[in-house]
Amino acid sequence: MKASLLAAAAALSLAPTLAPASARADTLVDNVNGETVAEDGRVVNFVALTFDDHGVITHVYSRGEKLPKHPEYHIDGKGSTMLPGMIDAHLHVMSLGFSALTLDLSGTHSLEEALAKIKAYAAANPDRPWILGGGWNQELWHLGRFPTAAELDSAVPDRPVWLSRVDGHAGWANSAALKAAGITPKSKAPEGGEIIRDAAGNPAGVLVDAATGLMDHAVPAPRPADRDLALDKAQRILFRYGVTAAADMGTSIEDWQAFRRAGDANRLYLRIMSYALGVDNMVLIAGPGPTPWLYGDRLHMGGLKLFMDGALGSRGAWLKAPYADDPNTRGLPQLTGTQLKNLMSRAAMDHFQVAVHAIGDAANAEVLDSIEDLAETYKGDRRWRIEHAQIVDPADIARFGRNGIVASMQPVHETSDRLMAEARLGPDRLAGAYAWHSMLAAGAHLAFGSDAPVEAPDPWAGIAAAISRQGPDGEPFGGWQPQEIVTRQQALAAYTTGGAWAGFAEKKFGRLAPGYRADFIFVDTDPMLANADEIRKTRVLQTWIGGGKVWDADDAKTGEPKNGASGNTADRHAPEGR
Repeated sequence: MKASLLAAAAALSLAPTLAPASARADTLVDNVNGETVAEDGRVVNFVALTFDDHGVITHVYSRGEKLPKHPEYHIDGKGSTMLPGMIDAHLHVMSLGFSALTLDLSGTHSLEEALAKIKAYAAANPDRPWILGGGWNQELWHLGRFPTAAELDSAVPDRPVWLSRVDGHAGWANSAALKAAGITPKSKAPEGGEIIRDAAGNPAGVLVDAATGLMDHAVPAPRPADRDLALDKAQRILFRYGVTAAADMGTSIEDWQAFRRAGDANRLYLRIMSYALGVDNMVLIAGPGPTPWLYGDRLHMGGLKLFMDGALGSRGAWLKAPYADDPNTRGLPQLTGTQLKNLMSRAAMDHFQVAVHAIGDAANAEVLDSIEDLAETYKGDRRWRIEHAQIVDPADIARFGRNGIVASMQPVHETSDRLMAEARLGPDRLAGAYAWHSMLAAGAHLAFGSDAPVEAPDPWAGIAAAISRQGPDGEPFGGWQPQEIVTRQQALAAYTTGGAWAGFAEKKFGRLAPGYRADFIFVDTDPMLANADEIRKTRVLQTWIGGGKVWDADDAKTGEPKNGASGNTADRHAPEGR
């Protein structure tokens, strides 16, 4: 990242003058169509609530209950729908911020369009020694292959270019980047990775899964100031969508330091449930066990993130049978069963929660085997997490209902991936694909997220996909594998109480009830009444965390950041950091 990224730092600042608000009495929020998920999974309605000077809810009022006559502060909901803040159960906070600050190819629909955008970006940034970015997807370009270094050279021949695939499981390099990394025809891919080669055996430009690590030493690392800017940007993006808490899947020590710097400066508003990127980061950051909740329940490292396989789009997902469109491979397992169990055991013995990335049916079966073995040793409430659980052998789905397993899934992956999944798997292996309803029926704990920046961190698109199995275009008619549709109540729960439970935070936030943090949003659409298309178009009017406003759509129209410290009565409630 270059210093030029910092030029916008002041403008992007969420709250340049934010400080904890002075002591105050309860605040009343009324004139709302309130909805929250109860402990039994029902959606219950309310018309008002109060929260105290610590940003904790003190009372929730049902219709007919007498409201306080003279509250110290009053917030008029203006008849809007009031919901708990959304929880994204799987994303990458820092990557989301960096993706918004670097070259973004996610909107490109052809190789030619992507190359033109890359060329224009390089021309607009002549002082950057490397061109960095991502978001490309050869499936959307209808290439039938990966792009090449030679094609990238045609756009930027004079300096290295390194661009991550949309799923983060492959990267595209030009010749200058391959040279800088020392990747030659003699280079060997590490276990669990692949160097895509041309017919002559030369590196063609794309590195898959573990092979992307060959580029790490060459790419300039972001500076702390760049990371601070990326975190600030990520928070702003999430608040616009109504996301108030998230599970950060794969936190490095550098990420954690950025979170801590923001927390120390009272600039960390998002609630982050952190899962360390590997055992080394887990031990370095948290030491002998999970950290306490810091900054008024804003930050907690409670778990470990591991990878069992890669992604379906790059054919790194590990399948039980060969790929339908490439019979020469079953994918790229990242670990052996023994290695996986050893790493999971290392975390579990110190009471860290374990979250394992598993996309293919073979990978999911291996993780389930490991959980069943380890559950005999590590008793108690472990909440083993399987991240993505995209392609599961129907014979294995019942196993998700044992041992308190969390199925951490991303609804928009289904609508984005369905055509690619059909090509990769063929028609006979789709029964266990993105099987949300079956997971719930088996007794799994369902938590929904976005995997941002792979997808936009948009819970409304996720809820719409979950209740329809259709994309924004309304296709396919009747929904894809419609037997896996969930109810709107179940979808809302998976984005609120389910996400909190998945991160051991179910007593802190995720619902609007006495004793919970006052994390709430006002939206213009009632997800319990609207159809999928209307839900997808939901507009978040305001986002509040710990009794402080962090997003206001009206302020966004004028380009003014919400700083939680204006003269407006409601705005005097800064996000509580105590």
